[in-house]
Amino acid sequence: MYNNIVQVKAEDRDCTPKYSDICKYEILTPDQPFTIDSEGRIKNTEPLSWERSHNHILRVVAFDCGMKRSKPTNVNIKVNEVCHIGWKGVYDRIEYVPESGQQKLFPSARLDLCDVPCKPEKLSARITLATGHIGKGCDRDTYSVESQRKLCGANTESVDLLPTPELGATWTRNLPMDEGRESDQIYEFDGATSVVVPETILNHNLTDNFTVAFWMKHEPFPEPNHTSHHMKEHIICNSDDHVHNRHHYSIFVRNCRLILLLRREFYQERPSIFRPAEWRWKLPEVCDNQWHHFAVSVKFPEAFLYIDGQVFRVTANNPEVIDDWPLHPMKGVNTTFVVGACWQGQENKTQFNFHGYLAGLSLLRGKTENPEVLSCLHQCKESLEEPSTDLLEPGMELMTNSEKTQVTMEGNNKENLEKLVSNVMYWNSRKFPTPGRRNLYLDTVVMCSNGKPQKVPEVKSYVMVMQPEEPSIGINGTSNLAREYEAFKEGIELFNTISLTVNQNHEEEFSDVVVTTDDKVDKCSVQVYPPLNPDHEYFRLPQNLMKHLRVHHRDHKEGLVIYGADKIHNYELILRQILYFNRKPAYYLNRAFKLVCSELNDRFVSNEYMQTLTVIHPRAEPSREVENHVDPVHVAHAQVNEHKVEAPKLKSGHVNTKGLDSGETVTKTSASHAMTVIIVVCVGFLVSMIVLGVIRIRAAHHRTQDSREDEQEMAWDDSSLTITVNPMEQIDQPNKAQPLQEDEDSDSSDDGSSYHDGESSEEETEKVKERELEWDNSNISF
Repeated sequence: MYNNIVQVKAEDRDCTPKYSDICKYEILTPDQPFTIDSEGRIKNTEPLSWERSHNHILRVVAFDCGMKRSKPTNVNIKVNEVCHIGWKGVYDRIEYVPESGQQKLFPSARLDLCDVPCKPEKLSARITLATGHIGKGCDRDTYSVESQRKLCGANTESVDLLPTPELGATWTRNLPMDEGRESDQIYEFDGATSVVVPETILNHNLTDNFTVAFWMKHEPFPEPNHTSHHMKEHIICNSDDHVHNRHHYSIFVRNCRLILLLRREFYQERPSIFRPAEWRWKLPEVCDNQWHHFAVSVKFPEAFLYIDGQVFRVTANNPEVIDDWPLHPMKGVNTTFVVGACWQGQENKTQFNFHGYLAGLSLLRGKTENPEVLSCLHQCKESLEEPSTDLLEPGMELMTNSEKTQVTMEGNNKENLEKLVSNVMYWNSRKFPTPGRRNLYLDTVVMCSNGKPQKVPEVKSYVMVMQPEEPSIGINGTSNLAREYEAFKEGIELFNTISLTVNQNHEEEFSDVVVTTDDKVDKCSVQVYPPLNPDHEYFRLPQNLMKHLRVHHRDHKEGLVIYGADKIHNYELILRQILYFNRKPAYYLNRAFKLVCSELNDRFVSNEYMQTLTVIHPRAEPSREVENHVDPVHVAHAQVNEHKVEAPKLKSGHVNTKGLDSGETVTKTSASHAMTVIIVVCVGFLVSMIVLGVIRIRAAHHRTQDSREDEQEMAWDDSSLTITVNPMEQIDQPNKAQPLQEDEDSDSSDDGSSYHDGESSEEETEKVKERELEWDNSNISF
């Protein structure tokens, strides 16, 4: 700000005092950062900038005391450029559109040294990409741990110790966790929470080869004199379940050291052998409050530590290795495996709780993980891409860190340094990156010939990753199915008409929906309404196909969950081969199944596809009044010839006849309890009638034995009597005993009239003689 940039002065030749004196000045040019006082002094009202305007042209007039105005005159104020050492042409904000590939950050960058007060001997520029606030320190795919391991080609035998509760992990339900969908599941351990891993999930007895991998974020410890500085914080621990507090193996943090404890069991080593039992790595990544990926691979007696995908370089005193004796055998003592603390069997409680965040905790038993897999698990999907080495001139160097978040350029050529900086690029390879801001820092140092550095102001910029076009996952198919009983028992392909699509709408004009075959889903869940009855309902999945694709599933009462990132085509194959079995379909009218698929750990969810399955129940039996139309399955005709009862051949093969002695009758599988009661009553009535007839006939035969010596002795043979009862005909009158009815085609009658009490013995004898005790072999319908 200047009090007096320039002063103007006006003269008036009038002789009178009123018109010869100048009373004020005025600037006619509008919107200029200048003002003028009554003495003609011009000053600025705000700081001037050469970048905004190189000069300002003002039209100024003067007024005499009679308020007569003079002719205007021009005042030209030139603004000199002030040279500031630093970078020019650097934008404060760089927008990045997803799937746009590599993008230059500072294409117009130019370094202005403004004749520094020394002769530059060496120049150095470093560009840093800050992503500590994104997920676990970088924009990585948001698949589950299981899917990430699959995509990186990890060993399939690895066990996830902290799976999501929705996949059946009951032991993680009470752990505090993040609810975001931009990264995989993160668990918080506040120093009071811990979980016990069931032994059905993991065999506690480790072998000589294993790998434990996990993500960890741990805050710095308090000052060294603080008591908590020396406390152990267990990530995993396997210890005695009761009586003793022996720790068999564990991984814990103490005093900014990552420590592996591995005690030899009595069956692994002789009691007199002294072997390595504890490895102590001292490294800043343990407690720098940043996300890091750790992996401990043991090939006993050696142990290797991988940090952020890179193997730790062993030095003379790092790690510190402690030897110990093997554990003594104990009878009746098992172990308890805990995450986030260590179980103290003697006190019957957990101690040494962990303070921090964990994610992706897995254990591979009996083998060690491939180092390339560990590097892949840490690999970042966004990075700084260094310029081509073809741009390097003699005397210049180009370096980048392992995480590709820093690019450093050094040399003595200012023009080549500017070219290298202008060709540094940002790249995010994720199809659906996490939107938001990524800060950029450009730090430059000019080293003078006298050995003193000339500091160049730091340039702060940022990359704004734009919101990706969210995909639409669609599920289509035939939503209504109807099947008969046998189909339910043999298995029904619920989703054999299903189709999955992943559509992405583009905003460009006249663009169509894009469907690509490389799109993936990582989970499909099937919910059943009402829940399954495990006594007679279950699913069968294509196990061989899923094993080949490394896709897993979990069953539960409400349905099932299929998980593991794979292409939509492979998920279609799996879903179409799911079989639903129901051993008792007569209990249901219909069943409803809801299918939902998702991508990137539920970040994108499909529509809710409802599949309705209807049970086709058998039709009711036709009325028996319909002449000559009787269902042979439910009506059997019995014949008695020569004192033997035989059943005629039936038209349908669905009825199996058995003797009365067995007391069994053939009914439909769908008969109710009421029908069973009716059948028992009918059979009892029939048996009573037969027994009564036998008694009366035997009495009559005894009376006529003297007069008919040659008469064949009357004998009732009930050994092959087989009668099938149709229960459907008893429904109309369940409380009445059905009388024996004459068949429509029969000319004889057998209604039991011969056994009335009103008839004499002589009359009975006469009738017996005339009929020779022949049984009416006409068909009897019950």
